[in-house]
This record gives sequence, C-alpha cells and structure tokens, in this order.
Amino acid sequence: MFSIENKTILYPTDTVWGIGCDATDEKLVAKIYEIKQREETKSLVILVDSLEMLQKYIQNVPSKALDILSQVTQPTTIVYEHPMGLAKNAVGKDNTIAIRIASDDFCKKMIADFGKPIVSTSANISGDPTPKQFSEINPAILQAVDYVVNLHHDKICEKSSTILKITNQNQVTVIRA
Repeated sequence: MFSIENKTILYPTDTVWGIGCDATDEKLVAKIYEIKQREETKSLVILVDSLEMLQKYIQNVPSKALDILSQVTQPTTIVYEHPMGLAKNAVGKDNTIAIRIASDDFCKKMIADFGKPIVSTSANISGDPTPKQFSEINPAILQAVDYVVNLHHDKICEKSSTILKITNQNQVTVIRA
C-alpha cells in the first residue's frame, strides 16, 4: 500500500470521494482548506479505523454515542466535544470535531496502516455540489492533491453519512439525516 505520510490524497470512502491527510498535521490540514477554497472556520470530518482509535482522540466518548455506534448499519458521523491530539485547524471553534469510524475495508486498512486519523472532506470546491462519482471531481482538485487512489473510479455514491451531534450529557441532535 502507498504511504500518506506528509501528503494530501484523494480517495474513495464509505460514502463519497474524499480529500484527506493526516488529521494531526496543521500544515496539511491548511492545504486541504486551500484545495477546497474553504474558510478554516468550517470544521472537517475525520475518519478513524476503530472505536479504539476514536477513544485516543476524544476525552470522553458519551455512552449514547457508544450505543449508537454499536447499532448503526449506515455510515454515521458523530460530532464530539473536547477532541485531543488533532490539528487545531481541523477542530471547530466550539471545540468539537466530527468523526466517523470507517466501514469501507480500503479506508480501514489505510487508516490502520497509517496509525492515525485522517481528514475526510468531500472532494469538491466549497459551494459546489458534492461529486457522486470520480468522473464528477473538479480537475483542479485532481491536480492539487499529492496522490489519487486508483480504486473504485466507477462507484456511484448517492448519499453522504448521517451526522449526529452528541454532547457529553448524551443529548443527541440530528445535523444531517
């Protein structure tokens, strides 16, 4: 497998194609914002390979989140409070971060091999529609990233992940169904 160390990548996820990098590296995260032409005030989604990795980056995973994660069958991103060890510019101004445990085998292996969480933001210029397949990705993005994964170029994705915000007091808010 290729190395994503010190690189921005374009890769297929368990939902849509994503632009990613080491979620602990502020310079690479800044490059992601630049590629997307997006303000750094909008936080990013992070992918981890397992509950164990999630627990290394969230101080207190709420019990409601653990319940939901044990039952979900579709990709589900959860916004958590008080992340730790992630790039500051990946974290929201309210000290929250959106994290999804990857369900796609390729993503899980890539993250596990890398050993750290990776950014997973949709492969579009900010404000443009999210591409549903590789052929819809803006050529500017293809040229801007350091590496493009040669996998699933024909896959069509109709739906992004569900996004839930779960507070440390176990309050659940649906952000995107």
